Amino acid sequence: MLGLAPTGVLAPAGMPPQTEPRVLLIGDSISIGYTPGVSKLLAGKADVQRIPGNGGPTTNGLKNLAEWLGGGRWDVIHFNWGLHDLKLMDDGKHQVPLEEYEKNLAELVARLKATGARLIWCSTTPVPAGKLNPPRRTEDVPRYNQAAARIMRASGIEIDDLYAFALPRLDQIQRPENVHFTDAGSEQLAEVVAAAILEALGK
Repeated sequence: MLGLAPTGVLAPAGMPPQTEPRVLLIGDSISIGYTPGVSKLLAGKADVQRIPGNGGPTTNGLKNLAEWLGGGRWDVIHFNWGLHDLKLMDDGKHQVPLEEYEKNLAELVARLKATGARLIWCSTTPVPAGKLNPPRRTEDVPRYNQAAARIMRASGIEIDDLYAFALPRLDQIQRPENVHFTDAGSEQLAEVVAAAILEALGK
């Protein structure tokens, strides 16, 4: 499919087409970290794919969503934008201000709902204390997550709260002064994501 990085393989000639439910992961480098674990946990239960590379901010999603979705049918779409939106630029302002983030996310949700897939919003994971490169502020994550939660509640979309899962165990699963997670941390995130997807699939 156009622009996607499949995790499975094509069926040999003469074999029936794959009938597993199709799952799409949309997100930034945090989702890149947990995708292999999700694929492994859902092997034999779902065909897990993710967008190519880093999903970036909501502005990038608006530009590329049609290509990422392709022309096929999705059963579940697990998605997130946030860490890149709240990134601080050289002028000290967010890459995507909160008001614009909320507007962009509402448009993205409307376009995702049009696919007919079961949607799962993944809350943005915590920004730790310390000097980060690129710079971000710890307190901005709850503000962006609250804006996203308003949209999801209004749209009846399930929330996979990775923020709440990660926050009390950051010192165990996240790299020091870094928004990214250790390999073991990404595996723990994958377990939470896979469980949310299985619940959406009714399994």
